[in-house]
Amino acid sequence: MGKAELDSQLVHTLAISTAAKHLSLSPSFQRHACAWIRENICKKECCFFEKDLREEFCKCGYPKAAHTDEAIKPEDFTGQTWDRHRHVREVPTDAFGDISFGGLGQKTAKYARVSADTSPEKLYHLLTEQWKLSPPNLLISVTGGAKNFYLKARLKNMFHRGLTKVAQTTGAWIITGGTHTGVMKHVGQAVRDYALSSSMQGNIVAIGIAPWGVVHNRDKLVHPEGCFPAHYLMDTKSQGQLSCLDNNHTHFLLVDDGTNERYGVEIELRSLLEKCISKKQLGLKESGVTIPVICVVLDGGPGTLNTIYNAMLNGTPCVILEGSGRIADVIAQVSGLPISRVTIALIHQLMKKFFGQEYQRFPDLYILEWTKKIQDIIRMSHLLTIFRVSEDSQGDVDVAILQALLKASRSNETLGIESWRRQLELAIAWNRVDIAETEIFTEESQWKSSDLHWALFSALVGNKPQFVNLLLENGVELRDFLQEEETLCELYQQLPSCFFLRKVAKRVRSSHRRRRRGLHFRPRVHTVKGERISLTHVSDEVRHLLGKFAGPIYHPSTPQHHLSMSMEETSVTLSKLPAASQAPFRQDGAEAQRDAGRDLFLWAVVQNNKELAEIAWEQCRDCMSTALAATKILKKMAEEGIDADEAQEMLELAGHYEKHAIGVFNECHSSDEERAQKLLVRASHSWGGTTCLRLALVADDKNFVALSGVQALLTQIWCGELSVDSPVWRVLICMVFFPLIYTGFLVFRRDELVKKDIKKKEEMKTVQTVTGGTFRTNSSGSLQKPLSSWSRLKGLYSSPQVKFYFNIVSYFAFLFLFAVVLMTDFQTTPSTGELLLYIWLFSLVCEEVRQLFYDPDGFGFHKKSKLYIKDLWNILDVLSIVLFIFGLVFRLTTELFYTGKIILCIDFVVFCLRLMAIFSISRTLGPKIIIVRRMMMDMFFFMFLLSIWVVAYGVAKQGILIHNDNRLEWIVRGAVYEPYLIIFGTFPTNIDYAEFDINSCSMNGTDPLKPKCPVLNENQTPAFPEWLTIIMLCVYLLFANILLLNLLIAIFNFTFQEVQDNTDRIWKFQRYELIKEYHSRPAAPPPFIILSHVYLFMRRMVLCKPPIIYKEFKNKLSKIEEEELLSWETLMKDRYLQSAKKEQSQSTERRILDTAQKVTTITEWLEREEESSSAAVLKRLARLEEQVMKSTKALQWIVDNLKSQGFAAKASQTLPAVVTDESHDSLRNTSEKKDSFHVNSRQFHYPNSKLTRFPVPEEKVQWEVSFSSYMPFYYASEDCGDQTDGSEPEVLDKYRNPGGRTGIKGRGAFSRLGPNLNLDLVLTRWRDSERSVLEYLAVWDESQETFVLPGGPIDSADQLPATLKRTLGNKLYETVNANVSAGTKVFEGYVDDCRNTDNAWVETTVLSIHLDRASQVMVDVDNMVVSSHCGLQWQEVSSKTRLGSNQIHSLRQVAALHNRMF
Repeated sequence: MGKAELDSQLVHTLAISTAAKHLSLSPSFQRHACAWIRENICKKECCFFEKDLREEFCKCGYPKAAHTDEAIKPEDFTGQTWDRHRHVREVPTDAFGDISFGGLGQKTAKYARVSADTSPEKLYHLLTEQWKLSPPNLLISVTGGAKNFYLKARLKNMFHRGLTKVAQTTGAWIITGGTHTGVMKHVGQAVRDYALSSSMQGNIVAIGIAPWGVVHNRDKLVHPEGCFPAHYLMDTKSQGQLSCLDNNHTHFLLVDDGTNERYGVEIELRSLLEKCISKKQLGLKESGVTIPVICVVLDGGPGTLNTIYNAMLNGTPCVILEGSGRIADVIAQVSGLPISRVTIALIHQLMKKFFGQEYQRFPDLYILEWTKKIQDIIRMSHLLTIFRVSEDSQGDVDVAILQALLKASRSNETLGIESWRRQLELAIAWNRVDIAETEIFTEESQWKSSDLHWALFSALVGNKPQFVNLLLENGVELRDFLQEEETLCELYQQLPSCFFLRKVAKRVRSSHRRRRRGLHFRPRVHTVKGERISLTHVSDEVRHLLGKFAGPIYHPSTPQHHLSMSMEETSVTLSKLPAASQAPFRQDGAEAQRDAGRDLFLWAVVQNNKELAEIAWEQCRDCMSTALAATKILKKMAEEGIDADEAQEMLELAGHYEKHAIGVFNECHSSDEERAQKLLVRASHSWGGTTCLRLALVADDKNFVALSGVQALLTQIWCGELSVDSPVWRVLICMVFFPLIYTGFLVFRRDELVKKDIKKKEEMKTVQTVTGGTFRTNSSGSLQKPLSSWSRLKGLYSSPQVKFYFNIVSYFAFLFLFAVVLMTDFQTTPSTGELLLYIWLFSLVCEEVRQLFYDPDGFGFHKKSKLYIKDLWNILDVLSIVLFIFGLVFRLTTELFYTGKIILCIDFVVFCLRLMAIFSISRTLGPKIIIVRRMMMDMFFFMFLLSIWVVAYGVAKQGILIHNDNRLEWIVRGAVYEPYLIIFGTFPTNIDYAEFDINSCSMNGTDPLKPKCPVLNENQTPAFPEWLTIIMLCVYLLFANILLLNLLIAIFNFTFQEVQDNTDRIWKFQRYELIKEYHSRPAAPPPFIILSHVYLFMRRMVLCKPPIIYKEFKNKLSKIEEEELLSWETLMKDRYLQSAKKEQSQSTERRILDTAQKVTTITEWLEREEESSSAAVLKRLARLEEQVMKSTKALQWIVDNLKSQGFAAKASQTLPAVVTDESHDSLRNTSEKKDSFHVNSRQFHYPNSKLTRFPVPEEKVQWEVSFSSYMPFYYASEDCGDQTDGSEPEVLDKYRNPGGRTGIKGRGAFSRLGPNLNLDLVLTRWRDSERSVLEYLAVWDESQETFVLPGGPIDSADQLPATLKRTLGNKLYETVNANVSAGTKVFEGYVDDCRNTDNAWVETTVLSIHLDRASQVMVDVDNMVVSSHCGLQWQEVSSKTRLGSNQIHSLRQVAALHNRMF
């Protein structure tokens, strides 16, 4: 495969993920989706027309015209009666595509007409693959009243806000009925409000699943090839019994069962789809967590109660909004009560209260069934959450929904690390850090750092900075997290598509090609997939972005640790290398102490992720170097990138971290100036041995370099050993009269330190004298010694400041000598002065060469030469030297002697311009030079604009006045030179008649000293029209003199105003290069500097000594000193962050936000108080009304008794009724004292049958309680049917379930009436000889798909169940059966089993047998466990065991038998 093809494949691979999201918009994709829908999605149609009560209508509900001819005259169904299951067939759907609702906003949605028998997997594929919906992290099923109902304003706002917030933050799907009525309308309004909100981002997915047969105006949606779009009209006024689709939903599945105008046909398919989605994996990684489903209920009737009941039986948590009406309020009212208090009478009362007139149509049997269901719902409290607006702690609806899911998650598993892990996975998937903070990271959960590594990785890859921050606050150590290079490799593997990833991918490709060429073999095409990338490639790319002066940040090891990058997949995938190839990186020197914060920060910065980078930067130790390195990396990527918007974001992030570096350094400098200066020049091991100062310079961080602390360091380096406070005039005097340095005339820095130490010592002595105490001093902090005489002399002349002044004097002398030679002593044979000039220039050339090759920062010659050429003064140096060489060569040639002098004269001008560099050190003149340079650039572009007018006017004027002049010099003079001079007031005399002089020109143009005369007429006067040339001149002067020159003045003024504010900052930045140049420059000025060059050459080339290393710009500290300095820097960083947060909190914007939040909170509190007070008043009025009614009845009874004079008799008749009520109350109280009645035995659906139990509420369970309406069904499994005739009553009456009524009679699924004996065997052992862990033997049950205790039905408790022979084997069965008598009966009695009936029930005996580890039985059991292929397992006896409630109770008793905590 060629290079171009490989690169193309690489770029294509990296672009797949970006292009995929735009694919759905293309026509080709639309055609593919249509084809898939036609092939896989069907509708249903009636194939047998049978007249209904209405003659023109079929029993399917459709008119006769909607049927095919085959359906109207069927041959296959003659003589049959219409049946929905037999006479409805599936055909390819004819309604799908995009639906446009029109109106404001032109809302569109996807829709498809689907068969009621469609596979849920196909529907999920349609949603995710064809309609390109991202798989949900949460499924919210909203159910409730299908008719319009009233919601209070506050509850409505909270529901809308909470629903959209939870959907937007978690990436949830909302599933409703899809029509524009009831709860579906409220969901649509919530989605609409979300769409209109500018504060939220992203799209909410609202899927409506509605019956096709009840959709109004559905004929607009039908088209065999799909509608793109279908224009749908919402006409709620004329819809009748039908319903319009809600225009705020985003997707519609219109369920068709072949019938028309029938509601509820979609319920089964909706339930199956929700169940299918709930089994899908959450996220991309195989974490074992499936997509959670929750049901949200508003209002609703009996159908909604069935939906809630079935959902909770399937383990789906439900959130019910109190105050929404009807069944939701009924459940909310009884949710906090004990089961025993939820009576039939109470349900009657609540139904009457919340259903109003609708209650009158409810039969007593229905109330009985609903009471039983409500009791079961309340019993499953872990799945039930009531949202009450009046509770302050409840929060919004979104919080209630997520808390309900976490509560259900906790109950599904025992409280342990697995349960907390699942909850944390859900919270991360939802990106709800508030839920994690309040519900997961509590005192109950104990987390180790290693337990949260997976969560931190998931939060980083998922770009969830708030979760990253929360995890770090709760004990995750970055050092432990990134201890293995594998983790860092996986992070780079999961980088989103970005500029850095593309650059690294190309680097991998090129290194792979080089490696193949080195091995001299040609791989096949399929080996492209095996390419790998190591952290060395990342290091190389970072070094490229930083600059070659920085060393590698990751050192390679042998063999290298690799990442796998597949070019045929959409992203980079990790290569699972063998253990031998996974060698760690070299752990030597500084690499042994890698900064985990730096690694994570770099990973975040290269993808331009501000939030994650901010968190990682706070964890860095070398924070200032890290921030400055980030500015360099980001600016370099912005420079090389193509996307302008992305580049702008990078530049903004670079500016942000420059501010961070400035803030930290200011904090450091205000605390300790000396340490702050050490930080600037400290060699940072985290960033390839470079320094903060160098990083700031290469990153062009002018604001940082312009800081007073940085400038103080540069000034200190500039002055050398001299004091920075020494006046310049004293320095100049001492340069000439150096003995003055020994008199104290010039102060040195060491002198200041000595004085400071002496002063400090004197202050200590004074304190000791006053206090009478003694202070221990640090012996290492001895007094500074004064400089010696030689050190003073050396310090004077080695100071960069003194070198600069000497070079200025030398340069003036050079220019003076150069001018004298050019004007007075330029002979054919070079004079002595001219020879001295040549020697002087040679020394300058040597110094320029030295500067070019001097590379203390390690840039490399290529980079160094680039930096050298970019400097304007170096360009002038090179130009002056080159011109001097050319002039010298020409002047030594006789023929070109004068030409050489001309070149040297021009060269003198260049040398004079170079003199401006001496002003760059001046604080006053230095910034002005910057302004001049900017104005020169402006002038260059202005001259280009001016040249257009000059040439335009000059050519036109020359063509009009002069006819066919063939002299080039006079043509240029007339077309360019003269128009240019006109701007400055020099007007030509040949443009008008008045000043024309024929003697000043040549008629034929033969005189080389005169211009050619203009065209003349017969009178020897100019023939051109005078008015034309004058008008042209006026127009030219108007534009050139007035317009363009004033434009130039305006440009200069704008440039001056723009640059003036930044000149000081730019001057401070450029000052560094001058200081560094003279710091490394030899002390002697030219031409004596050539002696220093000879010395340096001999030292480097002859003596082979290394170059002198100066610590002023780069200082390598000892390990202890560096650790101390970094710790101090970290402390200063924390102070800076605290002050920044404080400043932000006190900002005007923050105060406004806080005030707005407080106002909102107060408003909500007032509304809540108003509602609660009004509710309290209504409640009191209701109680008062009730008391009045009771008083009225009592008075009426007294009056009646007095009138009839039979008060005693009536009283005696009334008393038994009172006694009866009291007996019921006492009975109820006794029932409350019981633990609980059997629950599983009263489940509505009897197992392995289609039979439904008669509802038995809690208060009617006991046989002693009268239950006149109790009519249970008879069932026996061998009858193969449901019988309701109550057969064999005399036999059934002999057997009564000791637990009470169950709602079904007969023997059910049992083999006999009465008790059916069962035995559970608990075989236990100690895991080791130390008896640390108690284990039990568990058997895999295929029907329940879980492990259970071995057991089965028995005839006698003296022997094992026969069913265990297949599980344990005959030999082991006989052995264990022989030891039954030695076992301990842990439990024996009635068991609440779902198969129990009124006349047959289960009685279980739990037998515990403990096995000795050394016994033969133990050996046989272990052999059986090994040969069972995981059918048998030893499991720990603990609360984490996943067994049924009855078996867990038995296991708890076994643990107590062995004195073990359960």
